[in-house]
Amino acid sequence: MGRRLKIVIFSLVGVTLVVAFIFLASGMSPASFFQHLLNALQWGSFYALIALGYSMVYGVLMLFNFAHGDIFMVGAYIGWGIATGLVALGMRGILPLPNWLILVLTILLAMFFTSFVGMLVERVGYRPLREAPRASAAITGLMIGIILETGNLALLGAQRRNFPSLIKTQTYHLGPVTVTNVKIMIVFLSLLLMFGLHQFVRRTKWGMAMRAMAYDFVVVPLMGVPMNTIAALTFGLGSALAAAAGIFFGIAYPVLEPYMGILVGWKAFVAAILGGRGSILGAALAGFLLGFIEIFVAAIFPSTLRDVIAYSIILLILTFRPHGFFGEPYSARLRL
Repeated sequence: MGRRLKIVIFSLVGVTLVVAFIFLASGMSPASFFQHLLNALQWGSFYALIALGYSMVYGVLMLFNFAHGDIFMVGAYIGWGIATGLVALGMRGILPLPNWLILVLTILLAMFFTSFVGMLVERVGYRPLREAPRASAAITGLMIGIILETGNLALLGAQRRNFPSLIKTQTYHLGPVTVTNVKIMIVFLSLLLMFGLHQFVRRTKWGMAMRAMAYDFVVVPLMGVPMNTIAALTFGLGSALAAAAGIFFGIAYPVLEPYMGILVGWKAFVAAILGGRGSILGAALAGFLLGFIEIFVAAIFPSTLRDVIAYSIILLILTFRPHGFFGEPYSARLRL
């Protein structure tokens, strides 16, 4: 049995035991438990999509893009602008489109344009510092995040924006458990994007180059792999996924504000660390696990204790598994 398969099995067994313990110890009804589980799947989808960007950039370039949470915010606002514009054109009779098509175009166009934002961040902010100490790159990421936030404030103001309602919410009752079509759509599309990324990395020559760079980012460029192209591609893919997460977040919680990416981005960063260096599967699993922990901790304990308890659990996991779920016990030497 392969090492990765063992980790997945042990992780599922561990989560199952934790779930059983929570269910028995809290006195939670089966209906409440499954209701919270559905909410955790949706919340974990946001973390997983954003964590993938962190994990890929670190895996390929050995640096953390601390502006990634704000790219999530930028993607949400780009999606808001596209959706608002298409809805306005439809109301004026210029370009009448059904809402489902507007949603599809919003997701695709926002991912496309946000990928260029990510590549611009890599070209302007990170590429000149590639041979600099890693601390310089980390500080640069923080500064780029502040620039994106203040640029949003200067351009659109501090007023919160409401994401257009493109889908009429329908509620389905599975006994005492309720689920909406929006929640099903978000979880399904998130899983589809993760699967698509996995296939791209595993089955294309560009994905093979990314995996080779993640294995040894010093030697592989000497063998003819274009490092600048792979770096830009990695930033672009991660930013596109963050944009999708931003749109899904705007659909589920339709209030956008310039600082929405800070807390969500840092929590997704924790998920990337928990998943393991450069692991797509690990980042996705850790994102869902983090969403699961947060939702169930908030359901059992006072909401003010949610982050304290949830991240104490994450700290305990990292104490026994410091390299994350799929992290390797060895790593290239960091330039500090």
